[in-house]
Amino acid sequence: MITVTGSLAFDHIMDFPGAFGDHIMPDKIHQINLSFLVNTLSKQKGGTAGNIAYNLALLKMPVGIVGAVGVDFLDYAKFLQNSGVDISQIKTIENNLTSSAFIMTDKKDNQITAFYPGAMDQAASLTLAPSDFVVVSPNNPEAMIKFVADCQKSYTPYMLDPGMQLPALSSETLKNMIKGTTILIGNDYEISLLSNKLALSGVEGLLENTKILITTLGENGSTIQTKEKTLQIAAGKPNAVVDPTGAGDAYRGGFLAGYSKDLDLQVCGQMGSTAACYAIEKYGTTNHSFSITEFSQRYESNFGEELKYEI
Repeated sequence: MITVTGSLAFDHIMDFPGAFGDHIMPDKIHQINLSFLVNTLSKQKGGTAGNIAYNLALLKMPVGIVGAVGVDFLDYAKFLQNSGVDISQIKTIENNLTSSAFIMTDKKDNQITAFYPGAMDQAASLTLAPSDFVVVSPNNPEAMIKFVADCQKSYTPYMLDPGMQLPALSSETLKNMIKGTTILIGNDYEISLLSNKLALSGVEGLLENTKILITTLGENGSTIQTKEKTLQIAAGKPNAVVDPTGAGDAYRGGFLAGYSKDLDLQVCGQMGSTAACYAIEKYGTTNHSFSITEFSQRYESNFGEELKYEI
């Protein structure tokens, strides 16, 4: 069983047909009072834990989520359960709402985002049950620290994905969190920021603390590094680029499914790239789906080799 910890959230996505900059007066920047009329609004199921677990479930991996949600989570919970995710360790916090992001994008792809943590503030009160592998993804910072400590204490292998919480975690805390990680993952900016924050000598310094370092590079694929080797993983080729949101979480799901089956790291990375394609082709982070047969065919068409993935 893979246990995924992290945020469970609703994303409220809005599109503004103009440009924010046209409505901001430089001499009034100290007292902004603006309202934008948007022409679309979409409420999507999201959050790092939900996204990663969903992709693992599509690949028929036993997976469960540890997370805190509000009283408005019922439909999302049913969706996850029907997808094959164990939701027994998701705790509903009474008199609270599930975390929500309110994201407004203008025609120049500038964004204004408000995030309400809601029930996620209680995530540090949760307990990890015994598991084969744990994913610690962006969450309430105190919860992330606790889950890492639990893994270290029980010698449970874990993936650390600090992501957007990097600024909220102190250098000393991060140093303790990455020590002994099985997998450390982030995009190229996050990995550089982490290295600088810890005053480490780049990748070499990080590899002194982790078994596997993964740097995602968007349309340029990813790099997987160990002390012994560096692998360059090509990006998959989506049939259409509709919404890149959630591609990184899909990559994590694809990679971990292969890693849990003891597949070669090159294959694991290519599985991640293949899963990311499906996320990119749909609006939202959990609206795509595939069968194992479809996934294997997509993998082969992208990488020219048969995927030996057994359920």
